[in-house]
Amino acid sequence: MDLWALSDLCTPWCIHVVVTLRIAEHLAAGVTRIDDLATVAGAHADSLARVLRHLIGKGLFDESSPGEFALNDGARALLEPGAHLGFDLDGIGGRMARAWSSLLTAVETGAPAYDEVFGRPFWDDLAAHPRVAESFDALMGPAGHGPPSADIPLAGGWDSIRTVVDVGGGTGSLLAEILRTHPVVHGTLVDLPPTVERSAAIFEAAGVADRVTLAGQSFFDPLPSGGDLYLLNKILADWPDREAIAVLKECAIAASPEGRVMVMTGVTDAETADPELLMMVLVGGKDRTMAEFRELAGAAGLHVRSTGRNSSGRFMVECRVAPGRQINL
Repeated sequence: MDLWALSDLCTPWCIHVVVTLRIAEHLAAGVTRIDDLATVAGAHADSLARVLRHLIGKGLFDESSPGEFALNDGARALLEPGAHLGFDLDGIGGRMARAWSSLLTAVETGAPAYDEVFGRPFWDDLAAHPRVAESFDALMGPAGHGPPSADIPLAGGWDSIRTVVDVGGGTGSLLAEILRTHPVVHGTLVDLPPTVERSAAIFEAAGVADRVTLAGQSFFDPLPSGGDLYLLNKILADWPDREAIAVLKECAIAASPEGRVMVMTGVTDAETADPELLMMVLVGGKDRTMAEFRELAGAAGLHVRSTGRNSSGRFMVECRVAPGRQINL
């Protein structure tokens, strides 16, 4: 094992830099000479060439003749929207990359040290930088995670579901797909006001805007009540146990007497959970085993009704309010 190769930081940073400078796009547009490429990218020609040659050694890009660069199959992947979002140093990609420098403190203390790098905790930082927050929302949506699926395996099926509350649903791509798939269902999207404001075009494009209510708020505040189904997608793994219990408790309080809470990510049926180091560094979050999740659910006044996988293999956990449980406000 080559420990120096394993710990190499050069290659990842080179990828971040060429994505931020939009080098793949410039090459795709026909700008291939290094002097021209540096001019349109706002870079130093020799320094840029050295970065590209390093990446060529790793299998990204080609140099057909001295100073003449081109895309190859590997580099064309950098044209994908998800690459822009995940690697662009001017957006959420830069926050995720630089946050790794706080890993030592996170390991020593058991708490995220994102504020050591950026001056504020993660969520406060997004609130203070709307453009970064917008790129985060996009990364959490179809551009970063692919098209959403309405294939959610509920015990007993969907016949009794008329209202769905998507808790922390981002810009609404999942809820839009659910409403498109289930024409009798109405939905409520819950997320912070700037995020919810970006959802209008998505619901209009899906033809479901007339069946959506927008709730611009924190999901730690009382949720819209009486829903048949509360969805938690890409939420629980973003938070430590105390906050995860608080979100689950708000769902339990808000649900109708027969309401359900479906946890779509962040829980595994494996013996050990995914390490999820990025979420540990950013926000102190983590994936959880079923045993760990049952403890959280119980503390929130919920019990696990069923578990299952959808057609893509995603593991999901369906909960109900625990019989006879008094939920402490």
